[in-house]
Amino acid sequence: MAVIDSFGRRVSYLRLSVTDRCNFRCRYCMPAGGVAKLTPNDILRFEDLFRIAREAVSLGVEKIRITGGEPLVRKGTVEFLAQLSQIDGLKELTLTTNGSLLATTAAQLRCAGVARLNVSLDSLRPQTFATITRGGDLYAVLDGIRAAEDAGLLPIKINTVVMRSINDDEVLDFAELTFRKPYSVRFIEVMPTGPQTDWRNRFVSGREILNVLASRYTVTALPRAPAAAAKTFQLKGALGTVGVIAAVSDHFCEGCNRIRVTATGIAKACLFAKEGMDLKPYLLAGDAELRSALQSLVWEKPLQHPPLQCIAAADSFAMAQIGG
Repeated sequence: MAVIDSFGRRVSYLRLSVTDRCNFRCRYCMPAGGVAKLTPNDILRFEDLFRIAREAVSLGVEKIRITGGEPLVRKGTVEFLAQLSQIDGLKELTLTTNGSLLATTAAQLRCAGVARLNVSLDSLRPQTFATITRGGDLYAVLDGIRAAEDAGLLPIKINTVVMRSINDDEVLDFAELTFRKPYSVRFIEVMPTGPQTDWRNRFVSGREILNVLASRYTVTALPRAPAAAAKTFQLKGALGTVGVIAAVSDHFCEGCNRIRVTATGIAKACLFAKEGMDLKPYLLAGDAELRSALQSLVWEKPLQHPPLQCIAAADSFAMAQIGG
């Protein structure tokens, strides 16, 4: 079975947030003081998140990515992942994490059925890393990545948001990682999210990133996987790959195959949609009603998001509240 939107796109990917809490305060993701605290009643129970996932898979979703906030700060996440991995028809279960808690959880994640990880890592310099994350420990993340490798959570994707005058001088340093290990390093354009009133001043385009890579390496474009957010490239001699996610300068909406559900039960067919669908009433109504609501959400999926260059600061949001 496949669920199709009104433009003929097959939606097969669910990004499911289990929390809006995080132990970092990344500048492009949330305010310095964190997001407004929610009560336990505001956050969906794992039982309800499981029902959403199960019904989405029954409609044709084949891949689920668990996100946050930082998903591993919520107690019970590993056990929840083990439940998800048993859903009949689910082909791939992945996790996005800041890596800070991986050293003690990587082996558990592998046993729970997680296939691979995306690790957010925006600097390889301890002081810059601490500045971006507002106090994060780079070495804890690097230890976590090594633990994930040892656990067999491969290939590891490293997501790096490139910001001018903050970490844009590290593009080649990150590229070098792909010569040491078969990592997939993906450079991401900064977007109008979080409390960033100066995101335009921090913006580095995907084209500029590629020019920096080409200044040192022979860069070969690889075939783009259907619905992939990143354009992927091989650097001559590298064990891994690099990618560029250019959501602002070169959006990939025409192939978008995903929907999102926040930890509070708000479903969104587009990251930048102003409105979302509250799934809580449908969870109370029953599985058939929940399944129908998800079908409606997919059908109403927009052709593309609005031009991100035109999004006003008042319309931006904390990424941690949506699911990174």
